[in-house]
Amino acid sequence: MRSSAGLDIPYVNLRAQYAAEKDEIHAIVDRVFGKADFILGEAIGEFEAKLARRFGFEHVVALNSGTDALMLAMLAFEIGRGDEVITQSNSFVASAATIVQVGARPVFVDVKPDQLIDPAKIEAAITPRTKAIMPVHLTGRVCDMPAIQEIADRHGLKVIEDAAQSIGSTLLDRQAGAWGDAAGFSLHPLKNLNAAGDAGFLTTRHVEVAERIRKLRNHGQSDRNTVAEWGVNSRLDTLQAALLLMRLDKLDTIIAKRRTNVDLYRRLLDTRHVFHPPCRQEEFNTFHTFVVQVDRRDELREHLHASGIGSAIHYPIPIHLQPAAAKLGCKPGDLPATERQAGRILSLPIHQYLTEGEIQRVADTVNGFFR
Repeated sequence: MRSSAGLDIPYVNLRAQYAAEKDEIHAIVDRVFGKADFILGEAIGEFEAKLARRFGFEHVVALNSGTDALMLAMLAFEIGRGDEVITQSNSFVASAATIVQVGARPVFVDVKPDQLIDPAKIEAAITPRTKAIMPVHLTGRVCDMPAIQEIADRHGLKVIEDAAQSIGSTLLDRQAGAWGDAAGFSLHPLKNLNAAGDAGFLTTRHVEVAERIRKLRNHGQSDRNTVAEWGVNSRLDTLQAALLLMRLDKLDTIIAKRRTNVDLYRRLLDTRHVFHPPCRQEEFNTFHTFVVQVDRRDELREHLHASGIGSAIHYPIPIHLQPAAAKLGCKPGDLPATERQAGRILSLPIHQYLTEGEIQRVADTVNGFFR
């Protein structure tokens, strides 16, 4: 398989983004360095306020990663040793790892054909130790939050949304990250709204949670010389916040292009061999990834690379079958839908710099493989 540098159609194209934004990026670097305003600088508050206005979030706290956003949310809700959090296993490992890091236990339930957590499976997984549900808005599609919230309310559970892949996505005109008690967003370089390194933010409807996390992200300090409680270093760099402020203005255009790309893929791909979950009328999917499900997935991926086309798998080994999860007692067969999908999922290029001709070529190559 050739390296990504030698692909005619790469899976991502961050070099194209830099070429398009080079002058703006250089101006941002010059401004931040000129002020020597590197830690919890002016751009942090501006970015938090702009996110809140743009998406209608009640409280936003900028952090160094989406991973820390999930972890700090659980700490703020006093979730820890002996507690359980229900989530899904087909996510990036951070979803479950943050649960483990606070001392709690992830409890995995299976997913629907669209890869999202199945609310019908949640209730049976609730025990007296369950403290929260962590749905993952995978691929940019919002989970069935009305059903999940109803279960949580009935059992007195917190809902912490893993919204790492879903900035700008909505269900019933309500934003991802605005449904539960808190949500974690990632701004990793591969996300639709992307930093030049690790970055993230947390949203919550609880003012006391936001205030506590502002302290926790900065070593638990209530002021320069007073440590109110033991915290961590999870500050978003001022330079990243300044970059993200610029890119936030472009997010709607980026999302629109990705949705256009998906519409074209849907018209071109042969549905006899390629399954891609249809969008629901009540949802707005921002398509962080465009994941199809196919037989002979690994052979198809090799064929695409041999044809100069990049692809990815998100994610080939479910979390419950990872070596790190061995002590949880999970085994093959526990989550049949998750495990079956793990062998069939393939992410096709969808980035905003693709041309119609390139999408046509990807679709023709996929269709040709099955013919």
